[in-house]
Amino acid sequence: MKFNEYKGLNLPKIADEILASWKKDNTFSKSISLREGKPSFVFYEGPPSANGMPGIHHVMARAIKDIFCRYKTQKGFQVHRKAGWDTHGLPVELGVEKELGITKDAIGKTISVEAYNEACKKAVMRYTDVWNELTQRIGYWVDMEDPYVTYTSKYMESVWWLLKQIHDKGLLYKGYTIQPYSPMAGTGLSSHELNQPGTYQDVTDTTITAQFKVIEDHIPQSLKGDIPLYLLAWTTTPWTLPSNTALTVGKNIDYVVISTYNQYTFEPIRVILAKALVSKQFGKKYTLQEKLTEFKEGDKNIPYRIENELKGKDLLEIRYEQLWTKAPLPLSNPENAFRVIAGDFVTTEDGTGIVHTAPTFGADDAKVAKEANPEVPPLLVLDENENTVPLVDLQGRFRPEVGPLGGRFVKNEYYPDGEAPERSTDVEIAIQLKEENRAFKVEKYVHSYPNCWRTDKPILYYPLDSWFIKVTDVKEEMVRLNQEINWKPKSTGEGRFGNWLSNANDWNLSRSRFWGIPLPVWRTEDGQETQVMGSISELKKAIDYSVEKGMMQENPFQNFSEGDFTESNYDSIDLHKNVVDQIVLCSPKGQPMQRESDLIDVWFDSGAMPYAQWHYPFENKEKIDAGDRFPADYIAEGVDQTRGWFYTLHAIGTLVFGKKAYKNVVSNGLVLDKSGQKMSKRLGNAVDPFKTLDQYGADATRWYMISNANPWDNLKFDAEGIAEVQRKFFGTLYNTYSFFSLYANIDAFDPKKETPIPFENRTELDRWILSELQSLIQLVDAAYEDYEPTKASRAISDFVQEKLSNWYVRLCRRRFWKGEYGPDKIAAYQTLYDCLLTVSKLAAPIAPFYMDRIFQDLTQQATSIHLTDFPTANLGLINSDLEHQINTARTLTSLALSLRKKEQVRVRQPLQKMIIPVKNKTERNRIERITEQLKGEINIKSVELLDDANSLLVKEIKPNFKALGPRFGKDVKAVVELIKNLTEEQINLLEGKGTLEVQLNEKNLTLERSDVEVSFKDIEGWQVAQGGGMTVALDMTLTPDLIQEGIARELVNRIQNFRKDSGLEVTDKIAISLKSEPQLEAAVLKNKNYILSETLANNLTFEPNLTDGLALEFENIKTIIRINKTS
Repeated sequence: MKFNEYKGLNLPKIADEILASWKKDNTFSKSISLREGKPSFVFYEGPPSANGMPGIHHVMARAIKDIFCRYKTQKGFQVHRKAGWDTHGLPVELGVEKELGITKDAIGKTISVEAYNEACKKAVMRYTDVWNELTQRIGYWVDMEDPYVTYTSKYMESVWWLLKQIHDKGLLYKGYTIQPYSPMAGTGLSSHELNQPGTYQDVTDTTITAQFKVIEDHIPQSLKGDIPLYLLAWTTTPWTLPSNTALTVGKNIDYVVISTYNQYTFEPIRVILAKALVSKQFGKKYTLQEKLTEFKEGDKNIPYRIENELKGKDLLEIRYEQLWTKAPLPLSNPENAFRVIAGDFVTTEDGTGIVHTAPTFGADDAKVAKEANPEVPPLLVLDENENTVPLVDLQGRFRPEVGPLGGRFVKNEYYPDGEAPERSTDVEIAIQLKEENRAFKVEKYVHSYPNCWRTDKPILYYPLDSWFIKVTDVKEEMVRLNQEINWKPKSTGEGRFGNWLSNANDWNLSRSRFWGIPLPVWRTEDGQETQVMGSISELKKAIDYSVEKGMMQENPFQNFSEGDFTESNYDSIDLHKNVVDQIVLCSPKGQPMQRESDLIDVWFDSGAMPYAQWHYPFENKEKIDAGDRFPADYIAEGVDQTRGWFYTLHAIGTLVFGKKAYKNVVSNGLVLDKSGQKMSKRLGNAVDPFKTLDQYGADATRWYMISNANPWDNLKFDAEGIAEVQRKFFGTLYNTYSFFSLYANIDAFDPKKETPIPFENRTELDRWILSELQSLIQLVDAAYEDYEPTKASRAISDFVQEKLSNWYVRLCRRRFWKGEYGPDKIAAYQTLYDCLLTVSKLAAPIAPFYMDRIFQDLTQQATSIHLTDFPTANLGLINSDLEHQINTARTLTSLALSLRKKEQVRVRQPLQKMIIPVKNKTERNRIERITEQLKGEINIKSVELLDDANSLLVKEIKPNFKALGPRFGKDVKAVVELIKNLTEEQINLLEGKGTLEVQLNEKNLTLERSDVEVSFKDIEGWQVAQGGGMTVALDMTLTPDLIQEGIARELVNRIQNFRKDSGLEVTDKIAISLKSEPQLEAAVLKNKNYILSETLANNLTFEPNLTDGLALEFENIKTIIRINKTS
């Protein structure tokens, strides 16, 4: 048996080779078929849209999905995972409109709905090849051959069935409400879409505190006067002022009447506002006076005087003049408009305590207007088709009835690039109101305002007819079921998601678009009769009845064969808008029924995937009903899906089945650039995933992303970090394997032929690393099981780099390349072999390509590692005391080597002595057992253990000002003095317990360990270091003998490098010739046997005139060396 040896590590090349072998051997399919009959582990793929290119964040997202599916396969589960494509919705439509150079208005006019939908269908799968390539190259195993596609008739039929169930439960209704609306997308939005990350943005808008003039006849007797009286109302959306029909106050809020002057017209005015907000509206330029003085243009200060106080209830039913003089009156009951009403939502946090109320553009406004008695009418007008509409159209433009502003967009952001006027409509409104003495204050204001999640343009709140799902009826059940879900992180499930569920609104299902799943709802014109179709069969029968009654000429689905679930049968029909809008049904009372024109929210499409991907309940009924494919054991997507896919999955599962849709969920963080900024093409900081994979390979990229930060934390992506992972983790693992294969091949070691050396007969280091290996299996298994891949990857990295390579292999290397091939050497090979084989299995879920290569190289089998079982810890091999002992040696070695580095004394230079203070007898015994290891690792002559550290090492304590300042404030100086005067006993107590109770100015204070920095005072000729609960003192004095030994060790190192560079085999014997150099000769003379033994040299001589060799220079020594092979 010969192990493969390599001349370098090329992860991208290895990935390509392993990927080719997976394809050839159908490894993914085998990983599922080999687990037939085993328990299933259910995973749902959140469907991406293939009309856009994948980014580096998709590598992260797909790696997180892949890890746990691979792990569960290794644990013996059968893990089916079906890919999917999200093919409907705004992203697709907006992209197609841009390509075609049209807007929504053109659809159905210059381009037919059929042609438009066909263009969408082509566009949506444009980049599937690119997505498939990325999926394969990153090693994400998911069934791309048979994906679910949301635009197929089978998928859409299942969605219709789900909606039918919701309707039959009385949870689907139509309502005319004020909703978030995107003029640029031309559709309403649901509350979960409005709460996607990044939708709310800080914007600077023009705000107006408007003056609403009270009609003289309606001024209460106590408020009458010669000067006109105005009600002040503040708004951040001046474009809604022309639609004002009421002002709302709080009944129990205190209001005041103030005499002052208008700052723009200089006219005397009396104004009413909340008492608590006087200081906000009357700022620096206003002066409070007992008796009002005159004010004229040019005066610096505007006087004001408080005349009267009253409660909000005293203002009710006061009438005022319509603010926007160009606007018409409301169509219905105008006599009930322009009056003061009461509302519970009014506060005195900002504004004036009087709320401008436009029932057509605010949900609270509409509600309070409707509840008023008599009801306050909204300001609606008749359009060209005699329909009642608000003063702003669906494109976001003022209607002509507004006057000179007619035809203007209410937001400058709605204009095409470069066409926005200099002055927005808000500014124009402010100017007019100033001129008319109807504006008290106009100023810029920064506030948070929602944008459409897809167009990134401001939304409006707009009155729309929409279909809703009554989520509020199942809200408590959704909250209860959420408590059964394991969220990673837990805070997302309890906080962001949990709070969202607790405050869930009814789901606005309607979308006024064209490419999507149509609402399967047909209604009579009077709305009295409604039919919801739950299947194609049901619709076909309803059409037959309609044909029979003469309402349709023929049935467009007549060729569809009920009960035939072949793809060809379903491909023969289309359920999209351009088809089903032509279907007129006949009601039970004989009335024609038209389909409700809206589409379904695309988030419902994706939330329906657990069932629709299987064409449930028409096919595969047992997969859902028997729990074989529902609920999911695991899902993972970005944190932005908390109010997207995570929500809709949960909502539909609860609404239709009364069950949770998933048991475990990982909510990924964002992938940012290295400075913490969001990646985008516009900023030029987007990373091409393919270039990254070309350079570093999938394994290093995946390992970096997983080990660098927890999946739910944001990752600051830096390619240098991948290079570091490639170098440190994969490079170390590669070097360890290369070391093993080199010497195993020399000795013809065959793990299959050698009888395992009994554990108890192996060296202490063997037993230690095998114990650590079993502990690692336990830790990694538990981490994967708890969906903690970062914890798993870091533990594996630490084991490979620090324990296996830097300690075990380094300390055992002589066993491999020196001595006879006997039990000790075989034990070393077997131990290292077991470690490498086990590590490959533990790391395979995260680094699937390279671990497969190592596994196959070690086992000399073509079987993939992903068809094997996950390692099981042998608890009998775990020795916690031994682990503690060796790890103590590692800690002490690390401290001592840090002192060498600090003093720039190389490790090959021997030192005389190290002192270690010990706390108790147990620690003394533990360190005594590792004394020889410490001598060899640190290169020291002796180790002394000190029971009384105080006899040699004196502690000093310093205050940590960064920690003390925030904690103690003005007392910090006194605390610093107190710390400086702590006794040795108090310092030890603080270090041991982590806290120390002290008194300061007769007050009890608790000092924490982080409040101070404790160190040892340096001793002349010595250096002291602390860490991991241990302390070491190192004698840095160099004697002539030590210096000479250091020179000899350095010479050995140089000779070994020359051997390697010369291409000599590790077993070749050599003769060494050196040019005479006094200092070097003296060192060699004292250490000659050591040098000959270490370098496999038969002879070492000095020649005064040596010229035909290689230059050798180190320390202050310059010489020439010649090496000849002797055997």
